[in-house]
Amino acid sequence: MPFLELALIVRAAQQESAETALADLGALAVTLADADAETPDERAIFEPGVGETPLWAQVRMLALFAADADRRGLMAALAELLPELEPDHLEFCEVADQDWERAWMDRYQPMRFGRRLWIYPWNVEPAGLDDDAVVVRLDPGLAFGTGTHPTTALCLEWLEGLDLAGTSLLDYGCGSGVLAIAALKLGAAQATGVDNDPQALTASADNAARNGVAAQLALHAPTRLPPVAADVLVANILAGPLAELAPTFAVRLRPGAPFALSGILAGQESELLARYAACGFVELTVSVREGWVRIDGRRG
Repeated sequence: MPFLELALIVRAAQQESAETALADLGALAVTLADADAETPDERAIFEPGVGETPLWAQVRMLALFAADADRRGLMAALAELLPELEPDHLEFCEVADQDWERAWMDRYQPMRFGRRLWIYPWNVEPAGLDDDAVVVRLDPGLAFGTGTHPTTALCLEWLEGLDLAGTSLLDYGCGSGVLAIAALKLGAAQATGVDNDPQALTASADNAARNGVAAQLALHAPTRLPPVAADVLVANILAGPLAELAPTFAVRLRPGAPFALSGILAGQESELLARYAACGFVELTVSVREGWVRIDGRRG
Protein backbone atom coordinates (compact mmCIF):
# COMPACT_ATOMS: atom_id res chain seq x y z
CA MET A 1 0.00 0.00 0.00
CA PRO A 2 1.42 3.45 -0.89
CA PHE A 3 1.63 6.31 1.58
CA LEU A 4 1.05 10.04 1.39
CA GLU A 5 4.07 12.16 2.29
CA LEU A 6 3.71 15.77 3.35
CA ALA A 7 6.85 17.89 3.18
CA LEU A 8 6.91 21.26 4.92
CA ILE A 9 9.53 23.81 5.84
CA VAL A 10 9.36 25.61 9.18
CA ARG A 11 11.58 27.88 11.20
CA ALA A 12 13.47 26.33 14.08
CA ALA A 13 11.15 27.94 16.61
CA GLN A 14 8.14 26.34 14.89
CA GLN A 15 9.50 22.80 14.81
CA GLU A 16 8.12 21.53 18.11
CA SER A 17 4.59 22.85 17.56
CA ALA A 18 4.60 21.61 13.95
CA GLU A 19 5.68 18.14 15.02
CA THR A 20 2.94 18.04 17.67
CA ALA A 21 0.35 19.20 15.13
CA LEU A 22 1.38 16.54 12.61
CA ALA A 23 1.16 13.82 15.25
CA ASP A 24 -2.29 15.07 16.29
CA LEU A 25 -3.39 14.85 12.64
CA GLY A 26 -2.41 11.18 12.46
CA ALA A 27 1.10 11.23 11.01
CA LEU A 28 2.57 7.72 11.03
CA ALA A 29 6.12 9.08 11.17
CA VAL A 30 7.88 12.46 11.15
CA THR A 31 11.53 13.03 10.21
CA LEU A 32 13.62 16.19 10.32
CA ALA A 33 16.41 17.48 8.09
CA ASP A 34 18.23 20.71 7.30
CA ALA A 35 16.07 22.72 4.88
CA ASP A 36 19.02 24.86 3.75
CA ALA A 37 21.34 21.97 2.83
CA GLU A 38 22.21 21.61 -0.83
CA THR A 39 23.15 17.94 -1.09
CA PRO A 40 21.51 14.68 0.08
CA ASP A 41 24.40 14.01 2.46
CA GLU A 42 24.05 17.42 4.06
CA ARG A 43 20.29 16.90 4.39
CA ALA A 44 20.76 13.73 6.41
CA ILE A 45 19.13 13.73 9.82
CA PHE A 46 21.57 14.91 12.47
CA GLU A 47 21.85 13.34 15.94
CA PRO A 48 23.16 16.09 18.23
CA GLY A 49 25.87 16.05 20.82
CA VAL A 50 25.12 15.76 24.51
CA GLY A 51 23.15 18.81 25.60
CA GLU A 52 22.92 20.27 22.08
CA THR A 53 19.69 21.33 20.35
CA PRO A 54 18.97 19.29 17.19
CA LEU A 55 17.65 22.16 15.06
CA TRP A 56 18.77 24.13 12.05
CA ALA A 57 17.68 27.66 11.12
CA GLN A 58 15.04 26.13 8.86
CA VAL A 59 13.81 22.58 9.26
CA ARG A 60 12.45 20.37 6.49
CA MET A 61 9.85 18.03 7.97
CA LEU A 62 8.58 14.90 6.22
CA ALA A 63 5.36 13.48 7.61
CA LEU A 64 4.01 10.13 6.45
CA PHE A 65 0.25 9.57 6.32
CA ALA A 66 -2.03 6.80 5.10
CA ALA A 67 -2.53 6.96 1.32
CA ASP A 68 -6.22 7.89 1.64
CA ALA A 69 -5.59 10.86 3.95
CA ASP A 70 -7.55 13.98 2.97
CA ARG A 71 -5.03 16.45 1.54
CA ARG A 72 -7.32 19.47 1.72
CA GLY A 73 -8.35 18.50 5.22
CA LEU A 74 -4.73 18.23 6.30
CA MET A 75 -3.88 21.64 4.84
CA ALA A 76 -6.92 23.23 6.47
CA ALA A 77 -6.10 21.66 9.83
CA LEU A 78 -2.48 22.75 9.61
CA ALA A 79 -3.55 26.31 8.71
CA GLU A 80 -5.65 26.35 11.87
CA LEU A 81 -3.03 24.75 14.11
CA LEU A 82 -0.09 26.65 12.60
CA PRO A 83 -1.45 29.94 11.23
CA GLU A 84 2.07 31.25 10.70
CA LEU A 85 2.90 28.40 8.28
CA GLU A 86 3.33 29.56 4.68
CA PRO A 87 1.21 27.52 2.19
CA ASP A 88 3.93 27.48 -0.47
CA HIS A 89 6.15 25.60 2.00
CA LEU A 90 3.86 22.54 1.89
CA GLU A 91 4.14 19.79 -0.69
CA PHE A 92 2.43 16.41 -1.06
CA CYS A 93 3.69 13.34 -2.87
CA GLU A 94 2.85 9.64 -2.96
CA VAL A 95 5.46 7.22 -1.61
CA ALA A 96 5.37 3.65 -2.87
CA ASP A 97 5.37 0.95 -0.23
CA GLN A 98 7.80 -1.93 -0.38
CA ASP A 99 8.70 -4.91 1.75
CA TRP A 100 11.80 -3.37 3.36
CA GLU A 101 12.65 -6.60 5.14
CA ARG A 102 12.62 -8.64 1.94
CA ALA A 103 14.52 -5.89 0.08
CA TRP A 104 17.22 -6.15 2.74
CA MET A 105 17.33 -9.92 2.26
CA ASP A 106 17.82 -9.47 -1.49
CA ARG A 107 20.84 -7.17 -0.99
CA TYR A 108 22.40 -8.61 2.13
CA GLN A 109 25.48 -10.82 1.97
CA PRO A 110 27.04 -12.80 4.85
CA MET A 111 29.58 -10.76 6.81
CA ARG A 112 32.40 -11.71 9.14
CA PHE A 113 33.31 -9.81 12.30
CA GLY A 114 36.64 -10.51 13.91
CA ARG A 115 38.12 -13.95 13.25
CA ARG A 116 35.14 -16.29 13.54
CA LEU A 117 31.81 -14.48 13.96
CA TRP A 118 29.51 -14.47 10.93
CA ILE A 119 26.11 -12.84 10.40
CA TYR A 120 23.98 -14.58 7.78
CA PRO A 121 20.50 -13.73 6.52
CA TRP A 122 18.20 -16.48 7.78
CA ASN A 123 17.43 -17.73 4.25
CA VAL A 124 21.09 -18.29 3.24
CA GLU A 125 22.68 -21.58 4.27
CA PRO A 126 26.25 -21.17 5.66
CA ALA A 127 28.85 -23.05 3.64
CA GLY A 128 32.63 -23.34 3.50
CA LEU A 129 33.27 -21.91 6.96
CA ASP A 130 35.99 -22.95 9.41
CA ASP A 131 35.02 -25.51 12.04
CA ASP A 132 35.13 -22.93 14.83
CA ALA A 133 32.99 -20.36 12.97
CA VAL A 134 30.13 -18.85 14.97
CA VAL A 135 27.05 -18.08 12.84
CA VAL A 136 24.10 -15.87 13.70
CA ARG A 137 21.09 -16.33 11.38
CA LEU A 138 19.28 -13.01 11.22
CA ASP A 139 15.92 -11.66 10.11
CA PRO A 140 15.76 -8.02 11.23
CA GLY A 141 11.99 -7.66 10.93
CA LEU A 142 11.18 -4.00 11.59
CA ALA A 143 14.01 -3.52 14.09
CA PHE A 144 17.42 -1.90 13.73
CA GLY A 145 20.51 -4.10 13.70
CA THR A 146 21.83 -6.19 10.83
CA GLY A 147 25.59 -5.73 11.11
CA THR A 148 25.73 -3.48 8.04
CA HIS A 149 25.78 -0.25 10.06
CA PRO A 150 29.20 0.82 11.41
CA THR A 151 27.91 1.03 14.99
CA THR A 152 26.64 -2.56 14.94
CA ALA A 153 29.84 -3.75 13.27
CA LEU A 154 31.98 -2.04 15.93
CA CYS A 155 30.01 -3.76 18.69
CA LEU A 156 30.10 -7.18 17.01
CA GLU A 157 33.87 -6.99 16.59
CA TRP A 158 34.25 -5.99 20.23
CA LEU A 159 32.12 -8.92 21.39
CA GLU A 160 34.05 -11.35 19.21
CA GLY A 161 37.26 -10.27 20.91
CA LEU A 162 36.01 -11.01 24.44
CA ASP A 163 36.09 -14.27 26.38
CA LEU A 164 32.35 -14.57 26.99
CA ALA A 165 32.29 -18.15 28.27
CA GLY A 166 29.71 -18.45 31.06
CA THR A 167 29.02 -14.71 31.33
CA SER A 168 25.79 -12.74 31.56
CA LEU A 169 25.30 -9.87 29.12
CA LEU A 170 23.03 -6.82 29.12
CA ASP A 171 22.17 -5.51 25.63
CA TYR A 172 20.56 -2.09 26.11
CA GLY A 173 18.74 -1.05 22.95
CA CYS A 174 18.70 -4.58 21.53
CA GLY A 175 16.93 -3.84 18.22
CA SER A 176 16.93 -7.07 16.21
CA GLY A 177 18.75 -8.86 19.05
CA VAL A 178 21.88 -9.34 16.95
CA LEU A 179 24.35 -8.33 19.69
CA ALA A 180 22.79 -10.38 22.48
CA ILE A 181 22.40 -13.41 20.21
CA ALA A 182 25.99 -13.09 18.97
CA ALA A 183 27.19 -13.00 22.59
CA LEU A 184 25.21 -16.15 23.41
CA LYS A 185 26.56 -17.95 20.36
CA LEU A 186 30.07 -16.86 21.40
CA GLY A 187 29.67 -18.54 24.78
CA ALA A 188 27.70 -16.25 27.09
CA ALA A 189 25.44 -18.22 29.39
CA GLN A 190 22.62 -15.69 29.59
CA ALA A 191 21.65 -12.37 28.03
CA THR A 192 19.09 -9.68 28.74
CA GLY A 193 17.83 -7.48 25.93
CA VAL A 194 16.20 -4.10 26.60
CA ASP A 195 14.30 -1.95 24.11
CA ASN A 196 11.43 0.54 24.28
CA ASP A 197 10.11 -0.58 20.87
CA PRO A 198 7.77 -3.59 21.07
CA GLN A 199 8.69 -4.50 17.46
CA ALA A 200 12.32 -4.75 18.51
CA LEU A 201 11.45 -7.13 21.34
CA THR A 202 9.41 -9.25 18.91
CA ALA A 203 12.25 -9.32 16.37
CA SER A 204 14.77 -10.22 19.09
CA ALA A 205 12.59 -13.08 20.32
CA ASP A 206 12.11 -14.42 16.78
CA ASN A 207 15.82 -14.25 16.02
CA ALA A 208 16.74 -15.89 19.33
CA ALA A 209 14.42 -18.80 18.50
CA ARG A 210 15.89 -19.01 15.01
CA ASN A 211 19.36 -19.34 16.53
CA GLY A 212 18.39 -21.81 19.25
CA VAL A 213 19.09 -19.45 22.16
CA ALA A 214 15.56 -18.33 23.09
CA ALA A 215 15.77 -19.94 26.53
CA GLN A 216 18.90 -17.92 27.32
CA LEU A 217 17.58 -14.49 26.27
CA ALA A 218 15.27 -12.47 28.51
CA LEU A 219 13.61 -9.43 26.89
CA HIS A 220 12.20 -6.38 28.67
CA ALA A 221 11.03 -2.83 28.14
CA PRO A 222 13.23 -0.39 30.12
CA THR A 223 10.52 0.23 32.72
CA ARG A 224 10.11 -3.52 33.33
CA LEU A 225 13.77 -4.45 33.60
CA PRO A 226 14.30 -6.46 36.79
CA PRO A 227 17.41 -5.93 38.93
CA VAL A 228 20.40 -7.42 37.12
CA ALA A 229 24.13 -7.13 37.61
CA ALA A 230 25.67 -8.18 34.32
CA ASP A 231 29.18 -9.39 33.54
CA VAL A 232 29.19 -7.54 30.18
CA LEU A 233 27.21 -4.60 28.83
CA VAL A 234 26.74 -3.35 25.28
CA ALA A 235 24.55 -0.37 24.35
CA ASN A 236 24.17 0.71 20.73
CA ILE A 237 21.75 3.63 20.95
CA LEU A 238 22.48 7.40 20.75
CA ALA A 239 24.76 9.84 22.53
CA GLY A 240 22.03 11.64 24.49
CA PRO A 241 20.47 8.51 26.04
CA LEU A 242 23.92 7.05 26.68
CA ALA A 243 24.85 10.12 28.74
CA GLU A 244 21.64 9.86 30.76
CA LEU A 245 22.10 6.12 31.33
CA ALA A 246 25.65 6.27 32.70
CA PRO A 247 24.57 6.06 36.38
CA THR A 248 22.13 3.25 35.53
CA PHE A 249 24.83 1.28 33.76
CA ALA A 250 27.15 1.76 36.73
CA VAL A 251 24.73 -0.15 38.97
CA ARG A 252 23.82 -2.71 36.30
CA LEU A 253 27.43 -3.89 35.84
CA ARG A 254 29.57 -5.96 38.16
CA PRO A 255 32.89 -4.37 39.28
CA GLY A 256 35.52 -4.81 36.59
CA ALA A 257 32.94 -5.76 33.93
CA PRO A 258 33.70 -4.75 30.31
CA PHE A 259 31.26 -2.53 28.43
CA ALA A 260 30.90 -0.97 24.98
CA LEU A 261 28.82 2.01 23.85
CA SER A 262 28.01 2.98 20.27
CA GLY A 263 25.53 4.94 18.20
CA ILE A 264 27.86 7.90 18.80
CA LEU A 265 28.82 10.34 16.06
CA ALA A 266 32.46 11.39 15.79
CA GLY A 267 32.81 14.58 17.83
CA GLN A 268 30.39 13.48 20.54
CA GLU A 269 32.81 11.21 22.35
CA SER A 270 34.60 13.79 24.54
CA GLU A 271 31.55 14.62 26.65
CA LEU A 272 30.64 10.95 26.97
CA LEU A 273 34.17 10.04 28.05
CA ALA A 274 34.01 12.67 30.79
CA ARG A 275 30.54 11.56 31.82
CA TYR A 276 31.47 7.89 32.12
CA ALA A 277 34.77 8.61 33.87
CA ALA A 278 32.81 10.62 36.45
CA CYS A 279 30.53 7.62 36.98
CA GLY A 280 33.44 5.32 37.81
CA PHE A 281 34.20 3.72 34.45
CA VAL A 282 37.88 3.17 33.64
CA GLU A 283 40.23 2.11 30.83
CA LEU A 284 38.10 4.08 28.36
CA THR A 285 39.13 3.77 24.72
CA VAL A 286 37.67 5.11 21.46
CA SER A 287 37.34 3.37 18.10
CA VAL A 288 36.07 5.22 15.00
CA ARG A 289 34.59 3.88 11.76
CA GLU A 290 32.96 5.89 8.97
CA GLY A 291 32.21 8.79 11.26
CA TRP A 292 30.79 6.63 14.07
CA VAL A 293 32.38 5.93 17.45
CA ARG A 294 32.54 3.07 19.90
CA ILE A 295 33.64 3.73 23.49
CA ASP A 296 34.68 0.71 25.52
CA GLY A 297 36.24 0.13 28.90
CA ARG A 298 35.40 -1.37 32.29
CA ARG A 299 33.38 -0.52 35.32
CA GLY A 300 35.81 0.51 38.04
